[in-house]
Amino acid sequence: MEFHVLNALYDLCMMSALLFVGKVIRSKVRFVQKLYIPSALIAGFLGLFLGNQFLDILPFSNEISSYSGILIVVLFGSMFLGSKKKVSFSSMFKNVGDTFLVNGSSEIFQFALFILIGILVLPLIFRGINPAFGLLLPAGFVGGHGTAAAIGSVLAEAGWADSVSIGQTFATIGLIFGIVCGVVLINIGARRGETKIIKDVKSLPDEMLSGLVPEDKSTSFGKCTVYSLSIDPLTWHLALVLMSVGLAYLANMGLKKILPAVSFPTYGLALLCSILIQQVLRLFKLDVYVDKDIVTHIGSSATDYLVAFGVASINVSVVLKYWIPIVVLSVLGMILVVLWFRVISPRFFRSYWFERGIYIFGMSTGVLATGVILLRICDPEFRSGVLEDFGFAWIFLSVLDMLLVSFSPMFILNGWGISYSCALVLLSVHMLVMCKMLFRKNSL
Repeated sequence: MEFHVLNALYDLCMMSALLFVGKVIRSKVRFVQKLYIPSALIAGFLGLFLGNQFLDILPFSNEISSYSGILIVVLFGSMFLGSKKKVSFSSMFKNVGDTFLVNGSSEIFQFALFILIGILVLPLIFRGINPAFGLLLPAGFVGGHGTAAAIGSVLAEAGWADSVSIGQTFATIGLIFGIVCGVVLINIGARRGETKIIKDVKSLPDEMLSGLVPEDKSTSFGKCTVYSLSIDPLTWHLALVLMSVGLAYLANMGLKKILPAVSFPTYGLALLCSILIQQVLRLFKLDVYVDKDIVTHIGSSATDYLVAFGVASINVSVVLKYWIPIVVLSVLGMILVVLWFRVISPRFFRSYWFERGIYIFGMSTGVLATGVILLRICDPEFRSGVLEDFGFAWIFLSVLDMLLVSFSPMFILNGWGISYSCALVLLSVHMLVMCKMLFRKNSL
């Protein structure tokens, strides 16, 4: 079906209606409140079941699966706009080193473990299975649908036509598990007092459960930093965010021409562009006219639609194929990410271990958006600074992503998968040792 601009508008309007319904459900259904299920997640599942894969009531376009990738760029494009802190790349690693090392170690270890399982274990159980099957779990779990498609395409070009569908299936399973199990882990953590922002489930105010703030406790949206006669304050801030997004896509196009074999994450480039724009604003003494609260709300709005469209666009049909080995590996993957969250995170992070750990948990089970939404549940206003730290860390992690995506299929296809995965295990362990030696935990 040919895609028109109106299709995007219709998709946005239908999802907005579902967000409204999701908000009503969140504010009225106690079970949903106790799990801290956000309205965006409810809207996403409503979109999934009312879409063409199930009841076929809502005529979403075929492009809704691409919206999440665009909206995550909007989120990261807003990351540092309005920040009053000066950005210094020389001190960046000192500030977010533990975030990078623990996150990177988690990603590398997942790739290493399941490459080994795919080569050494699966052929003993499932005869004739492709040795690259295990690679597709981390491609889908820690990489998401985009990475699963990238790695699956390489394997498909090498003669394994089913690889793309399998990778997308892992990404789908990881996304659902990450959100559902993540919400459960947050619920348990809040009850145990492990979360720093949400102290205790029983003592939470009703507005945090229902999501409706009483009139006497409501706060302002942000400050009007420009006169509306010249430009509306919201227009001014939205223009800055979209300028950051546009520059990121332009930079990505330029980099593809220079390095066509390398894939650069656009959201990482958007983060860099937001830093650049903030520096330009500071140079012209306009940075004082950018309100961080308004910019944060723009990014949060993008997150709501990102999650809703991400869930609504899950391809259910691919789960039905290769279901036995997929279930086996998925269960192992789920055990790994839960153990990493419960065992590694509290022992290696300097501060806010639960919030940082749940973010990694979300990122390790599907898409970056999962990490963002789980963090938002236990840190609704992003007061911990965890999202900002991960934004900085992604400048380093994006390089790691590119190396894993580029070299993992190549080593397996050339018969070096075992040596390659063993090297990854050593690197993962080394990163944790570095984290323990260089960064000490504090009392947060």
